[in-house]
Amino acid sequence: MALSGIFQASELVRQAANHGTWSGYSADTCLESLLAIEADSVEDIFGSANRLRLGADTLISVLQGDRRYMESLSYAVSIMQLENNFRKKTKMQAHIGAELLPISEIDDGTEIHEIKDLQAKKIAALYTQTISTLSPRIVVNGRPQHLQVDRTVHWIRTLLFAGLRSAVLWRQLGGGRFSLMFGRKKMLEQAQSLLPG
Repeated sequence: MALSGIFQASELVRQAANHGTWSGYSADTCLESLLAIEADSVEDIFGSANRLRLGADTLISVLQGDRRYMESLSYAVSIMQLENNFRKKTKMQAHIGAELLPISEIDDGTEIHEIKDLQAKKIAALYTQTISTLSPRIVVNGRPQHLQVDRTVHWIRTLLFAGLRSAVLWRQLGGGRFSLMFGRKKMLEQAQSLLPG
């Protein structure tokens, strides 16, 4: 589930940057996983496996060599590389945890999608202050007309942040880039098991 979380965020970044639209349901899962600060289990972070369907589908396509998802794979690898540096920044981690808590509690009585957009805006600002100062900086490629829209940029940064959260979780559960490279068959089976029959 953690690895599917990385690929869900990566594919949504690709969608947003290239098309200016993205799956709101899948993006909400990413946003909520980032704000699930006191979660006790992977299920608590993501909810049901069905909420990671886009990520599992993308991961399966990548493992099967589908070249249409090379951009999503590139973002996923960059997020994993970024996690290597983020892991060493304990002060930054503490700061981010403290900042995310009030964002998770935003409820100003407006429509739910407006609350999520406001949360994404605040998370994007936090990303700029913290994660974007680390290397490697993730360069998002896409169409300029989409990358100039504030809401799209806010969500792209939020999704990258959520991807990093999943990468931290993936590492905590014993994953790593080597297991991704050498455990393809097992990964494929596990990703397929997340999808409803």
